[in-house]
Amino acid sequence: MAISEGGLLTDEIRQKVWPKLLNVNTSDPSPAPGKDLRQVSKDYQQVLLDVRRSLRRFPPGMPDEQREGLQEELIDIILLILERNPQLHYYQGYHDIVVTFLLVVGEKLATSLVEKLSTHHLRDFMDSTMDNTKHILNYLMPIIDQVNPELHDFMQSAEVGTIFALSWLITWFGHVLSDFKHVVRLYDFFLACHPLMPIYFAAVIVLYREQEVLDCDCDMASVHHLLSQIPQDLPYETLISRAGDLFVQFPPSELTREAAAQQQAERTAASTFKDFELASAQQRPDMVLRQRFRGLLRPEARTKDVLTKPRTNRFVKLAVMGLTVALGAAALAVVKSALEWAPKFQLQLFP
Repeated sequence: MAISEGGLLTDEIRQKVWPKLLNVNTSDPSPAPGKDLRQVSKDYQQVLLDVRRSLRRFPPGMPDEQREGLQEELIDIILLILERNPQLHYYQGYHDIVVTFLLVVGEKLATSLVEKLSTHHLRDFMDSTMDNTKHILNYLMPIIDQVNPELHDFMQSAEVGTIFALSWLITWFGHVLSDFKHVVRLYDFFLACHPLMPIYFAAVIVLYREQEVLDCDCDMASVHHLLSQIPQDLPYETLISRAGDLFVQFPPSELTREAAAQQQAERTAASTFKDFELASAQQRPDMVLRQRFRGLLRPEARTKDVLTKPRTNRFVKLAVMGLTVALGAAALAVVKSALEWAPKFQLQLFP
């Protein structure tokens, strides 16, 4: 459900499914602070400032008293997670992710879910430096290059870089989308997929806006200004499907050389995503989707056209999966890192 059209549909369903996607046992007691963290936390003042500026993240029309209570809970969740995990470092934008979980599942469950998320999907953003965050951003242009070399070359000529997508990535788009239903729809998708899926989604947004970009003046200021203003009326379901498709066609293992040195890639959470394997294998959403649509797809609809890079002689990329199968394989990446596509899993997927 999380990766198929519409996602999980309601917050009531998300309250049951998000813990399963993160392998969190809801019967376990929620972590509780052992001291007044506001007095001892080195991050308290920054967290307080960020939370006070987060008014737009709460539903319009919410009574001030209720919102202020939620803001206090938001502060407590963040400080508790940081206190329990001293290897994690707070970053501005982290609160945008935490508030999404708080609004959907409540304070107690949000603490457990965000703690697990912070030590896995978000781990690279919470290092003491931005090195790993920059490395993940470096996947953006290679993805665009594989699909649309003309757009890639234009952006390279404009020297726009990837900083426009930073807030997209580190907040899972929570900071830049005004409609909460779109935010939680993306969270459904990201929670069910590989940690690098948000950068693939960022790439499909840029690709979707191809004509707007090419119509810009070819300079950094113009292109950066355009891309940093994300449209609010994006065709989200189409883009989600496209992101899953591109993930399968161009897995991170094929982009690593262009993104950065291999040893750097091996230090990121995307390549050390191991402890969800058993739980995810038991759920196998890819199998659910295959069974659901096996009888609906015509044989010719099970494959996609070949994607090529016309200006190079690189190997042709064969997109051997239709959209439904592509999304199933994207979910499988939770089970087995996309950096290692083992034959045994391919056999399971395509008996």
